Amino acid sequence: MAGHSKWANIQHKKARQDAKRGKIFTRVIKEITIAARMGGGDPNANPRLRLALEKASESNMPKDNIQRAIDKGTGNLEGVEYVELRYEGYGIGGAALMVDCLTDNKTRTVADVRHAFTKHGGNLGTDGCVAYQFVHQGYLLFSPETDEDSLMEAALNAGASDVVSNDDGSFEVITEPNDYPTVKAALEAAGFKAEDGDVSYRAQNETELTGDDAVKMQKLIDALEDLDDVQNVYTSAVLDLDE
Repeated sequence: MAGHSKWANIQHKKARQDAKRGKIFTRVIKEITIAARMGGGDPNANPRLRLALEKASESNMPKDNIQRAIDKGTGNLEGVEYVELRYEGYGIGGAALMVDCLTDNKTRTVADVRHAFTKHGGNLGTDGCVAYQFVHQGYLLFSPETDEDSLMEAALNAGASDVVSNDDGSFEVITEPNDYPTVKAALEAAGFKAEDGDVSYRAQNETELTGDDAVKMQKLIDALEDLDDVQNVYTSAVLDLDE
């Protein structure tokens, strides 16, 4: 991870998320609906739903909206039938991209995703072409001021898989996907509040992009994230947009 700052990247990410607050609501509602459909409406027995509800809470989503999404997922209310799709491809400099979608129209979605790749210098690939480069895990990012020894002790006692020290002084607690909510809650109870965290697909090897390449890659990511059917975009690219 040498040569880039996790801390700076997360501040950049937060600013972009704040600018897309309305889109975040739509994505979380979709995720709640399909999580409830696949695993039931009880978050205690459905880790995916529990994580979606946590995201809804963090985005200050009204409780009525949340309950409607659960009811649609469990069949208590009529709703749209969403299908999960994943597209894989390459961006600037060969950086890997995975795009997760929830859609009610596969034809529209693949056309939109392909257009975004083509317009912004990427290439839509075949199933499995880059998925092997990513690992599914939970992560919690803590500031450089955090006491490493205390964090490590609390994290490992809570069931975390690892604690990683980044080059910029920040720390990441790594978890198994289903353990993420439990570890996060235990760390908060111990006085450790993460600056960022999620269950995500994370690249095992990163591609650092600077200058024009970083700008072009950001435009490609933005184009994909702006599509109505796209839930998440995962990439091996690390962007230095300050150069």
